[in-house]
Amino acid sequence: MKFLKTLGYLLGLPIILIAWWWIATSGEPNFFVPTPVQLFETFIETWIGDRILTDVLPSVMRLVIGLGIAIVLGIVLGLAVGLNRTVRAVTEPVFEFFRALPPPVLVPVLMLLVGINDGMKIAVIIFGCVWPVLLNTIEGVRSIDSVQTETSKSYGLSGFNRIRYQVLPSSTPTIMAGIRQSLSIGLILMVISEMFASSSGLGFTIVQFQRSFAVPEMWSGIVVLGLIGVALSFIFQWCERRVLRWYHGLKEVENAV
Repeated sequence: MKFLKTLGYLLGLPIILIAWWWIATSGEPNFFVPTPVQLFETFIETWIGDRILTDVLPSVMRLVIGLGIAIVLGIVLGLAVGLNRTVRAVTEPVFEFFRALPPPVLVPVLMLLVGINDGMKIAVIIFGCVWPVLLNTIEGVRSIDSVQTETSKSYGLSGFNRIRYQVLPSSTPTIMAGIRQSLSIGLILMVISEMFASSSGLGFTIVQFQRSFAVPEMWSGIVVLGLIGVALSFIFQWCERRVLRWYHGLKEVENAV
């Protein structure tokens, strides 16, 4: 019964939207909007085959590598900056400056510095995704309860042990919020980076479909991006439930009171 209820929550709204789409496109055919059946057939023909290896997997690999580096870099730098008030005061204006730069405008610069290769695409993803993680980590470290800090010091926690047993657990909810933001940014930058000087990848393929007026194929590429986004969201939620198990348990106790 619980499984059916979960399945209903998961598929209820998508089924309603597809039904509405079906009814709206069942009359006069529209060149710009395919019917659900046409899109499903095009999706199978276009993406179930060689394109998984030539376009989908390379894009996903670049996204995973870029996100992984951005998360590690953001947490390490965030801890280093957040734990030192002077460093935080000095670096904050610089971080705000670079965070305000839209990553797509740096694509030509990165093409010159890194070259026209996968490294450039990964660098674009890293540059855009590192800021939410970095700034949220700094904020998480900065907002640690001072009483908790004094208590940990009285128990002799210092150096790496303090980071491991006090700083990281206390700031993890804020860090996870930053990682959640970076997922959607990473997906957008993956597509944008593949639109420039590229010969493969989802962004490149979708643009080629658009330029050749292959409208159903273009829509099918957008569906692939949406499915990747849903998969990323479910993987993140699975990881978050395990990393923040203690936090959600604490919230349930507080709400019960």
